[in-house]
Amino acid sequence: MLHRARRTSLTAAALVAAVAGAAAATATAAAQAAAAGCSVTYTVGSQWSGGFGANVTVTNLGDALSGWTVRWSFTAGQTVTQAWNATATQSGTTVTAVNAAWNGGLATNGAVSFGFNGSWNNASNPAPASFTLNGVACTGTAAPTTGPTTGPTTGPTTSPTTAPTTSPTTAPTTQPTSAPQTPPNGTVRVYWLKPTDVAFDQRYVDGIAGVMRESQRYYQQELGKTFKLNNPVVEVVNGDHPRSWYENTPNGNECYWWVVFNMQQELMRKLGLRAPDSRWINVGEISAEASCSGGGGGGGWVILSGHDADGAAGIGGNMNRWYGGMVHELGHAFGLPDSSSTDGTPMSASFYSYPNTHFSQAQKNNILNGPYGSFLS
Repeated sequence: MLHRARRTSLTAAALVAAVAGAAAATATAAAQAAAAGCSVTYTVGSQWSGGFGANVTVTNLGDALSGWTVRWSFTAGQTVTQAWNATATQSGTTVTAVNAAWNGGLATNGAVSFGFNGSWNNASNPAPASFTLNGVACTGTAAPTTGPTTGPTTGPTTSPTTAPTTSPTTAPTTQPTSAPQTPPNGTVRVYWLKPTDVAFDQRYVDGIAGVMRESQRYYQQELGKTFKLNNPVVEVVNGDHPRSWYENTPNGNECYWWVVFNMQQELMRKLGLRAPDSRWINVGEISAEASCSGGGGGGGWVILSGHDADGAAGIGGNMNRWYGGMVHELGHAFGLPDSSSTDGTPMSASFYSYPNTHFSQAQKNNILNGPYGSFLS
């Protein structure tokens, strides 16, 4: 049984708000067309004591854009703690989200989604009343505007400046040509599936490997034993389809699973994997994510969508959040269920407090005596 990623909230809520507002249009950066209109859907997908997770989907109703900046203000003291598929900053109540290096292009009537985790006061968590796209109010309609004649010399397509310290200054863009040999049984195999329209980026290979090594260290700390990784740790798999295919091709009862199920089935077909697979624990990450996408773990598998891959690569906030998330999902792969409350263990929302979270003795026993306990040494 697969468990949803991060569905460990104490009070899960689905709050969908189609937001319209009124604001004066301001000039956008040079090298961008004028944004003449937009609409926004803001969704709180999960909520727990002191925290929540939300997604923002922006549809551009104006001219095509080569970079985007979305702004909104919170009204009840909420703060953004980490984001994926965008670089988010907050000043007072105002949040600014700027495109990632790979999703700055936004066609007319095209949509882009990003997500974030935030904190709230446990009393009120209202949706923002209005949003802007490149300074233009998102009212749900398009209006003629005059494009700017001057603008800053640096457009928002510049990569985020807060890259991980372990990443190379210039990420290689050429994928290694040598294919890894089939790893030995009883190990954890890790894959980054790269859609056809996603460029190879060494940060993802190195970052996902780093998350796995930290998880390996944590399991050793907690259990006195840990799992084996392979060399190379991450197998890069060239996908058969563009990113949009994985995001929009139905697979499963709800769109939460489409991206990761499409990835998992392609990995199984290409690499001869099974689900469950007694030979390996399999961890798959893909650089694709729709606004409804998620992931999870169970039955010897971890399957994760784009924001986890971005987080591992250093695009998406504090690395402890991604370390804790992988420890949590590997727990599912080893056979553990979610905890029923925030109990200080990584099988609850306490994984957000990583590394200050620890398996209970019962959880340790269940891992060691479970179907993949023999993988630990």
